[in-house]
This record gives sequence, structure tokens and C-alpha cells, in this order.
Amino acid sequence: MDELCRRLAVDLDGAFPELVDALASDVYSGLRRLAGADDAEDLTQETFIRAYRALGEYDAERIRNLRLRAWVWTIALNLGRNHARDKARRPTPVRLEDRFGVEDPEPADEAAWDHRLRSLPPAQRRAVVLRHVVGLDYEEIADATGRPPATVRSDVRRGLERLRAAMEGES
Repeated sequence: MDELCRRLAVDLDGAFPELVDALASDVYSGLRRLAGADDAEDLTQETFIRAYRALGEYDAERIRNLRLRAWVWTIALNLGRNHARDKARRPTPVRLEDRFGVEDPEPADEAAWDHRLRSLPPAQRRAVVLRHVVGLDYEEIADATGRPPATVRSDVRRGLERLRAAMEGES
């Protein structure tokens, strides 16, 4: 990522697609687990739009010194948090079925996993997703969430314990 930061500092337009290629699938995957499948794609796109705009306003030295993955995840988490807050303020639309009365649900295992993740407290859910779905290290998660690394480790450990207990309770 350090080399990518150097390229972004020299040629933002030329190097930015590399940033998107490097992080888009992780950001989408993480946001899908945090915000749901319906909103993850839009939030992922908005994350990179905001990242591009911000980088355009930064000087080259600031770009070279970025911890890029953590910085992008800070943007993604803030967008996700704002989206969840705004969504909670709006009425929930009724889900419509197609004209034959058939819905196209997610596979049962994936839906159950998403349900288990959503049952975690928000800090634990973010930490578990960023660590085990996205693959960020504890320092990157701490940077992205603004929480101390020791707290992040606890959030991951406690979140995994809750998930394990939920899975054992289902069997």
C-alpha cells in the first residue's frame, strides 16, 4: 500500500483505479455484512467517490503518509453509520413479491450468518467483520474505528465468542 500511496501522490487519476481494484471487493464484502446486501453496492461506490474527492484536496506529502486501507475504511464506516441512522428515521417500505408471488431470498446459510452478525453489538460486529471478512489487522481496525487496539482485540474476541455461542445454541 505504501507504493500505491506514492503513485497516488504523483498521479491521482492514473493510480486511483489501482486503489479501487485493491480495496473494492473487501469494502463491498464488509459493508454487505454491516449494512446489508441492498445497500452495500451504493455505499461502496460512495466510499470511493469520497476517497477520490478527498485525495484531490490533499497535498502529496499527506497522501504519501496515509495508512490507506484504514483511511478508506474510516470513510466506509462513517458512510455506513450515517446510512443506518438515516434509514432508521425513514419508514420501512413493505417488501414486494414478483407477480407470481415468489421472492428470490439469499441462501439460507448466508442469511443465517448475516442474522447472527446483526445480533452482535455494533462495535463487536464492526470489529469481527473488519478482521475476519475484510482481513484488516488490529492496528488498521483501530485507525478506522477510532478505538484503541486493545479494545479492538476485545471486541473481536467477544464478538467471536457470541457468534460461537449462538451457533452452538442452534444445534
